[in-house]
Amino acid sequence: MFTGIIETLGTIKNIEKQQDNVIFWVASSLTSELKIDQSVSHNGVCLTVTATKEDMHSVTAIYETLQKTNLGSWEVGTLVNLERCMPATGRFDGHFVQGHVDQTAVCTSAIDEQGSWRFTFVYDQAKGNFTVEKGSISVNGVSLTVVDSQNGKFSVAIIPYTYEHTNFQEIGIGTVVNLEFDIIGKYLKKIMELRG
Repeated sequence: MFTGIIETLGTIKNIEKQQDNVIFWVASSLTSELKIDQSVSHNGVCLTVTATKEDMHSVTAIYETLQKTNLGSWEVGTLVNLERCMPATGRFDGHFVQGHVDQTAVCTSAIDEQGSWRFTFVYDQAKGNFTVEKGSISVNGVSLTVVDSQNGKFSVAIIPYTYEHTNFQEIGIGTVVNLEFDIIGKYLKKIMELRG
């Protein structure tokens, strides 16, 4: 379980193909604290640490993950949002984030609002996901509040701290991001569907 509060940025240093899988080597300030088998959120995707060396750790993405997330577009030099699992004694400063990406979205607008930024994303509503105004959404693993919700489209406001400490600094028009919709909303939707 994650909170969507990004701990640090990682940088993709090497990419290895292994049949249909891809092994990513990620450099970050967290490496010395990571252990093999530990779950870490990478742009909102829960991946298992498979090795560590010097200032890097490796994770393996299977074919399905590459197809359903933006990991397939990663290149050497890509910045990645990193968050370790929340400890049992920790505080939820964001919201419940599972690290299970529901789908991707495309940025259609990135506006500098003189002190903050407003990003708008469009996603395929046919997949059954939705947002609500003032509700929670995870974008590339970042816990955010929806400021404008429309069918298949939503906006979020980014404060300077978040902009500087996450890969929102690299998101522009056309950028593909990972979305995880609010787990409570998904359960409520399922209950309503079962009730007809």
